[in-house]
Amino acid sequence: MKAFWKILKRFAAPYKRYLGGSIILNLLSAVFNIFSFALLIPILNILFKLDTNVYEFMPWGTGIPSKEVIMNNFYYYVSQLVDKVGGSNALLILGLIFGGMTLLKTSCYFASSAVMIPLRTGIVRDIRTMVYNKLLSLPMGFFSKQKKGDIIARMSGDVTEIEVSIVSSLDMLIKNPILIVCYFGALIYLSWELTLFTISVVPLMAWGMGAIGKKLKRQSLEAQDKWSETMAQLDETLGGLRVIKAFIAEDKMKERFTVTANEYRKASGKVATRQASAHPVSEFLGSIMIMIVLWFGGTLILSDKAPIDAPAFIFYMTILYSVLAPLKEFSKASYNIPKGLASMERVDKIMNAENDIREIAEPVTLNGFNDKIQFKGVSFSYEEGKEVLTDIDLTIPRGKTVALVGQSGSGKSTLVDLIPRYYDVCDGAITLDGTDIRNFRVKDLRSLIGNVNQEAILFNDTIFNNIAFGVEGATMEQVIAAAKIANAHDFIMEKEDGYQTNIGDRGSKLSGGQRQRISIARAILKNPPILILDEATSALDTESEKLVQEALDRLTSSRTTIAIAHRLSTIRNADEICVMHEGRIVERGRHEELLALDGYYKKLNDMQAL
Repeated sequence: MKAFWKILKRFAAPYKRYLGGSIILNLLSAVFNIFSFALLIPILNILFKLDTNVYEFMPWGTGIPSKEVIMNNFYYYVSQLVDKVGGSNALLILGLIFGGMTLLKTSCYFASSAVMIPLRTGIVRDIRTMVYNKLLSLPMGFFSKQKKGDIIARMSGDVTEIEVSIVSSLDMLIKNPILIVCYFGALIYLSWELTLFTISVVPLMAWGMGAIGKKLKRQSLEAQDKWSETMAQLDETLGGLRVIKAFIAEDKMKERFTVTANEYRKASGKVATRQASAHPVSEFLGSIMIMIVLWFGGTLILSDKAPIDAPAFIFYMTILYSVLAPLKEFSKASYNIPKGLASMERVDKIMNAENDIREIAEPVTLNGFNDKIQFKGVSFSYEEGKEVLTDIDLTIPRGKTVALVGQSGSGKSTLVDLIPRYYDVCDGAITLDGTDIRNFRVKDLRSLIGNVNQEAILFNDTIFNNIAFGVEGATMEQVIAAAKIANAHDFIMEKEDGYQTNIGDRGSKLSGGQRQRISIARAILKNPPILILDEATSALDTESEKLVQEALDRLTSSRTTIAIAHRLSTIRNADEICVMHEGRIVERGRHEELLALDGYYKKLNDMQAL
């Protein structure tokens, strides 16, 4: 329970007023319930003519215990009512009062649950928002170690489980202790001897429910892990559907998914079985408690000096039976909460993930890009002991184009990812205008950089919103101007809804060349002084490549550009070409100079010429 209260402390603070309202309404519900059941005593006395005493009004302050004064005066007013209107009419009036009390009780009961709905929905929204915001703030390195499907499972299934198991239990944990305390207060008032005996039986129920909930958290954690594996496989299947069909691997994928689904079924079955056993066990233990108390109370009534009369005992048993419902609900929360705690553990793995990209306490103000970017002895590795880049020295002057070429895995993409600080260098430093980029705010640094990647990353939105993405207050005129420079305006206007056309998931309604031109238009609209091109034309056909290359030439003409290229024809005119091999720059120079060296670059050029 300690972990449960920690979660509440983290997320329930903005909703304190709802908690206060729930406490007051639950208290009123319990009081109305007790008073409504108290009317059973005179009703039973009138019906069965069990009480033949003549009652006189008893004033306060006579030294008689308050309990006797209250009970005497209560019976006095009921007897006066019977004398005035008759037994039948008195029963009707008492019945109406009982109905009114019940209405007030149920209204407060409903209101106490309704007032908790904003708290429940608010906490779940806050958790989802916090997880989403945390994901956006985490470095790229975090996602290279995680399955996308697992992250989605934690955002959806685990957060939903927190709502169902923990936040829903909050209502029970507020309501039921209040009801239990009020009901037991009434029981002690009626007969402390009988209540003392009853309390000695309650630990039996607590032990029974504790035995059920003991392993539930561990089993729930296992079930949620299996659910994550299921979601990860679904994500892989949707992403690789074309390959699956091309290699006729449907049966293999079905078999793989069936194994995972069966493992999830087995794990969740254990949790469900343990949950299902909780209600019948609590029902059985509750019945045993009633039976024992009934026997003990009956023995007291049948004795010569009975501390409680028969109508009061019936009222006592009614209240005691009312205690069972909140006790069962309380126990239900005790085996629901471990499931939610298991899910919270999984969510916290994201929430507590470290962000390696840290900002210094007092960052340097960045006022644009004026001189050069410099790599000084830069080394980098994703895993300790396995260097991807080794001792890189490179200067990129403002307004110049530097191209990176080399075989796959030589470290080209890693090198450019270090400039916007998607990763931080392990050794050495990268400076911008002489200042280490780690001394700038990440937001300021990235505002200077535009990206055009091999795979155009677009969103399921309109063409206008994709081009204007990340640019606040972009007008239609600015978007159209950017699209024209990117050779995109003509094909956009051919669409039925023009710039308001939805392009589908990841731009699926557009061709590869069209997607790339939208991506270039987005970079043009941002108008960054530094541009990173990561094989922007390598996946295109000749005609699309020509259109995209024209757009890129316009884009790069007035900017500092770092271009990764496999097709050497696209970077022949670069101011400097750096040839990378196994994480090092092994050759550098202009196109003609590198050909004259007759080294790595010459081999790449000859292979492409062939």
